[in-house]
Amino acid sequence: MEKTIHQGRNVKRYRELLGIKQETLAAEMGEDWNQRKISLIEQKEVIEDNILIKVANVLKVPVDAIKNFDEDTAINILSNTFTSHDHSTLNVINHNCTFNPFDKVVELYEALLKSEREKINLLEKFIDGNK
Repeated sequence: MEKTIHQGRNVKRYRELLGIKQETLAAEMGEDWNQRKISLIEQKEVIEDNILIKVANVLKVPVDAIKNFDEDTAINILSNTFTSHDHSTLNVINHNCTFNPFDKVVELYEALLKSEREKINLLEKFIDGNK
Protein backbone atom coordinates (compact mmCIF):
# COMPACT_ATOMS: atom_id res chain seq x y z
CA MET A 1 0.00 0.00 0.00
CA GLU A 2 1.38 3.39 -1.02
CA LYS A 3 1.67 6.12 1.59
CA THR A 4 -0.15 9.35 0.69
CA ILE A 5 2.00 12.44 1.04
CA HIS A 6 0.22 15.59 2.20
CA GLN A 7 2.57 18.34 1.03
CA GLY A 8 0.75 21.09 2.94
CA ARG A 9 1.14 19.25 6.24
CA ASN A 10 4.78 18.71 5.42
CA VAL A 11 5.28 22.45 4.86
CA LYS A 12 3.65 23.03 8.24
CA ARG A 13 5.91 20.43 9.90
CA TYR A 14 9.09 22.03 8.57
CA ARG A 15 7.82 25.52 9.41
CA GLU A 16 7.07 24.45 12.98
CA LEU A 17 10.34 22.57 13.35
CA LEU A 18 12.09 25.78 12.38
CA GLY A 19 10.02 27.81 14.84
CA ILE A 20 8.58 30.00 12.07
CA LYS A 21 5.08 31.48 12.32
CA GLN A 22 2.78 31.59 9.31
CA GLU A 23 3.04 35.38 9.30
CA THR A 24 6.83 35.23 9.10
CA LEU A 25 6.77 32.72 6.25
CA ALA A 26 4.25 34.91 4.42
CA ALA A 27 6.48 37.97 4.84
CA GLU A 28 9.46 36.03 3.45
CA MET A 29 7.37 34.83 0.49
CA GLY A 30 6.68 38.38 -0.73
CA GLU A 31 4.13 41.19 -0.82
CA ASP A 32 1.35 39.05 -2.30
CA TRP A 33 1.46 36.65 0.65
CA ASN A 34 -0.27 36.74 4.02
CA GLN A 35 -0.96 34.39 6.92
CA ARG A 36 -4.24 33.21 5.38
CA LYS A 37 -2.55 32.15 2.13
CA ILE A 38 0.05 30.17 4.10
CA SER A 39 -2.76 28.51 6.07
CA LEU A 40 -4.48 27.55 2.79
CA ILE A 41 -1.20 26.16 1.39
CA GLU A 42 -0.76 24.04 4.52
CA GLN A 43 -4.21 22.51 3.95
CA LYS A 44 -3.47 21.40 0.37
CA GLU A 45 -2.56 17.80 -0.27
CA VAL A 46 -0.67 18.77 -3.43
CA ILE A 47 0.96 22.18 -3.83
CA GLU A 48 1.67 23.69 -7.25
CA ASP A 49 5.34 23.22 -8.18
CA ASN A 50 6.13 26.94 -8.50
CA ILE A 51 4.74 27.64 -5.02
CA LEU A 52 6.36 24.55 -3.53
CA ILE A 53 9.74 25.64 -4.90
CA LYS A 54 9.32 29.12 -3.44
CA VAL A 55 8.29 27.78 -0.02
CA ALA A 56 11.19 25.32 -0.01
CA ASN A 57 13.63 28.12 -0.87
CA VAL A 58 12.32 30.32 1.93
CA LEU A 59 12.46 27.44 4.44
CA LYS A 60 15.86 26.45 3.01
CA VAL A 61 14.93 22.81 2.58
CA PRO A 62 14.95 20.73 -0.61
CA VAL A 63 11.65 20.48 -2.48
CA ASP A 64 11.92 16.69 -2.29
CA ALA A 65 12.09 16.95 1.51
CA ILE A 66 8.62 18.50 1.50
CA LYS A 67 7.33 16.02 -1.07
CA ASN A 68 8.66 13.05 0.94
CA PHE A 69 8.70 14.13 4.60
CA ASP A 70 10.41 11.71 6.95
CA GLU A 71 11.27 12.63 10.56
CA ASP A 72 14.86 11.33 10.47
CA THR A 73 15.55 12.93 7.11
CA ALA A 74 13.97 16.19 8.26
CA ILE A 75 16.21 16.43 11.30
CA ASN A 76 19.25 15.62 9.18
CA ILE A 77 18.31 18.25 6.58
CA LEU A 78 17.63 20.91 9.20
CA SER A 79 20.84 20.25 11.09
CA ASN A 80 22.94 20.28 7.91
CA THR A 81 21.21 23.18 6.14
CA PHE A 82 22.12 25.97 8.52
CA THR A 83 25.72 26.86 9.15
CA SER A 84 27.22 29.35 11.56
CA HIS A 85 27.97 31.56 8.52
CA ASP A 86 24.32 31.86 7.61
CA HIS A 87 22.79 34.96 9.19
CA SER A 88 19.38 34.84 7.51
CA THR A 89 16.22 35.70 9.44
CA LEU A 90 15.20 32.05 9.25
CA ASN A 91 18.37 30.74 10.88
CA VAL A 92 16.90 29.56 14.13
CA ILE A 93 19.08 26.50 14.70
CA ASN A 94 21.19 26.77 17.83
CA HIS A 95 24.40 24.85 17.13
CA ASN A 96 25.05 24.49 20.84
CA CYS A 97 21.58 23.22 21.61
CA THR A 98 21.00 21.36 24.84
CA PHE A 99 18.04 19.34 23.58
CA ASN A 100 17.58 16.44 21.24
CA PRO A 101 15.88 17.61 18.00
CA PHE A 102 14.01 14.32 17.84
CA ASP A 103 12.40 15.20 21.19
CA LYS A 104 11.06 18.36 19.55
CA VAL A 105 9.54 16.30 16.72
CA VAL A 106 7.88 14.04 19.29
CA GLU A 107 6.65 17.12 21.16
CA LEU A 108 5.08 18.47 17.95
CA TYR A 109 3.34 15.16 17.25
CA GLU A 110 2.05 14.98 20.82
CA ALA A 111 0.61 18.49 20.48
CA LEU A 112 -1.01 17.49 17.18
CA LEU A 113 -2.44 14.34 18.76
CA LYS A 114 -3.84 16.34 21.70
CA SER A 115 -5.46 18.78 19.27
CA GLU A 116 -7.04 15.93 17.31
CA ARG A 117 -8.39 14.36 20.52
CA GLU A 118 -9.92 17.69 21.52
CA LYS A 119 -11.61 17.93 18.10
CA ILE A 120 -13.01 14.41 18.49
CA ASN A 121 -14.36 15.25 21.97
CA LEU A 122 -16.05 18.39 20.63
CA LEU A 123 -17.57 16.47 17.73
CA GLU A 124 -18.83 13.73 20.08
CA LYS A 125 -20.46 16.37 22.31
CA PHE A 126 -22.03 18.01 19.27
CA ILE A 127 -23.38 14.68 18.02
CA ASP A 128 -24.71 13.75 21.47
CA GLY A 129 -26.38 17.15 21.74
CA ASN A 130 -28.20 16.69 18.42
CA LYS A 131 -29.75 13.31 19.26
